[in-house]
Amino acid sequence: MKQSAQPSFASLDFLDARREWVLDAPKNHAPIITLCVRPAEGERRYVDRMEFDPEQGVVGDRWIRKTWMYTDDGKPDPRIQVCLLGSRILQLVQRDPQNPIYPGDNIITDLDFSETNLPIGQRLRIGTAALEVSDVFNTACSKWNERYGSDSLKWINLPRNKPHRLRGVLARVVEAGSATLTDTIVKC
Repeated sequence: MKQSAQPSFASLDFLDARREWVLDAPKNHAPIITLCVRPAEGERRYVDRMEFDPEQGVVGDRWIRKTWMYTDDGKPDPRIQVCLLGSRILQLVQRDPQNPIYPGDNIITDLDFSETNLPIGQRLRIGTAALEVSDVFNTACSKWNERYGSDSLKWINLPRNKPHRLRGVLARVVEAGSATLTDTIVKC
């Protein structure tokens, strides 16, 4: 039985050729493409409505129980409560549309995440909730490398690309509320 070849990962040349398209993402009023709650490691629950809470982060998400970054007193670091990723990056790195591998971000949206557009501390209105852009830079992790290849990891972290935060942003919840797939993300 002949097995179908796995799609190759996106190359640096492929990504560079589409860089301007990525950088041309909307600066504000960004549509929400996906909302995802991660109840446990490796689990994904795609929802039409997401609840946000300053203490819990995304309600039902594993951040409150298990995360990769903690404060000095051992509590989950609130600066990484919510993970947001640009839909254009995801489109470029997902090479098999029949079997997409979801990166695990809570929100996929078509938004410019650059430091110029979303400086540290920028508030974002998402539905009735408010988030604040964190100072923690998302460099992507070993899981990203496994899912999307080393070239995409290198590309995200190239010095000329770092100010654009191509891996998205991390944020904390500053005002409880909810968001749906029909909402847009608006800078406050």
